[in-house]
Amino acid sequence: MESGAVFAGLHPTPISQPHLLGPARSAIKLLSPPSLPLQVQKQSRFASFVNQNNSIGKSLRVASPTSNVALEQADIDWDNLGFGFMPTDYMYTMKCSQEETFSKGELQRFGNIELSPSSGILNYGQGLFEGLKAYRKHDGNILLFRPEENAMRLRVGAERMCMPAPTVEQFVEAVKATVLANERWIPPPGKGSLYIRPLLMGSGAVLGLAPAPEYTFLIYVSPVGNYFKEGLAPINLIVETEMHRATPGGTGGVKTIGNYAAVLRAQCAAKAKGFSDVLYLDSIHKKYLEEVSSCNVFVVKDNVILTPAIKGTILPGITRKSIIDVALSLGFKAEERLVTVDDLLDADEVFCTGTAVVISPVGSITYLGKRVTYGGDGVGRVSQLLYTTLTSLQMGLTEDKMGWTVQLK
Repeated sequence: MESGAVFAGLHPTPISQPHLLGPARSAIKLLSPPSLPLQVQKQSRFASFVNQNNSIGKSLRVASPTSNVALEQADIDWDNLGFGFMPTDYMYTMKCSQEETFSKGELQRFGNIELSPSSGILNYGQGLFEGLKAYRKHDGNILLFRPEENAMRLRVGAERMCMPAPTVEQFVEAVKATVLANERWIPPPGKGSLYIRPLLMGSGAVLGLAPAPEYTFLIYVSPVGNYFKEGLAPINLIVETEMHRATPGGTGGVKTIGNYAAVLRAQCAAKAKGFSDVLYLDSIHKKYLEEVSSCNVFVVKDNVILTPAIKGTILPGITRKSIIDVALSLGFKAEERLVTVDDLLDADEVFCTGTAVVISPVGSITYLGKRVTYGGDGVGRVSQLLYTTLTSLQMGLTEDKMGWTVQLK
């Protein structure tokens, strides 16, 4: 690949071990919506796409394989794939200055990036991230799950953090390009997924407390298996009563990077005691459920599924949103409201949701030294039904009546 591949205006960075990129595909029109005229320049095994629509002030330069060379799958033990970072072939970057708009994004070889020691991200935590997945179907097609939702959430977070953000269209097209460029890293059907991590950060240098003068949008990917080592098996949570994940008026409702570093101390302490993770309460009354460290939480009682209402301290999870719709379609009653610790302890089932875990059933909750168990030692009926329904849709095993998946190939 190294001898024949040339990006438009970009030369691959040499790496110690060569990586082969994926095969051709006929549906290259998927890399840009029909409304945007594209100039296609075939170069060896790649096509360079340049958005010529100047009226909206954007350009997108990506590369996609266009030859009929057979795909060389990455050399990975797919049966033992965990949830950890694994370097892949390409990442996507796009930059802009404060008060400007993003343009001229491009793929480049995956590798370290250069940041000023005085960058806004390093000094003041001015950054956001997203997470979504790509799945490989049995027929070879590739599916994304609701990428436009991630794009819109990033834009909401960027406004809160005083950052410019890519448009929804730019975000989705950049995700598509990055996934296709790293196609050989997508696990076989049923073996996992390709985790996609978009980042938006203040990359410009700033000394005094102020928005950074420059911003970088970056996407990298990594093949992953289950987030929790238990897989779809019950996890054990402890309710945290002293430390809090978020406060009213803060940034708990957006996916800013600081929200996650703040939970590490309580999470590490919980894991040292044998728990899987921590469930946080509200910081005012200390009796209403909020989130697990990186997941939303649901409580099941009879035919009713409860989840804490979004009120500024809870992240509006895309899996959370999807589970609510799936539950309603299956005949359950779903309520978004204040959920108390008493509701939790009296529940028939409890489960967590998130992009990484999809659904993770809770086997036990420990609160003030009292341990309550759910569903014996197995996965609850409701958790199993919702998990199967949603993952079957995400992986293309059932018809997508919701219109949530985006097919890339």
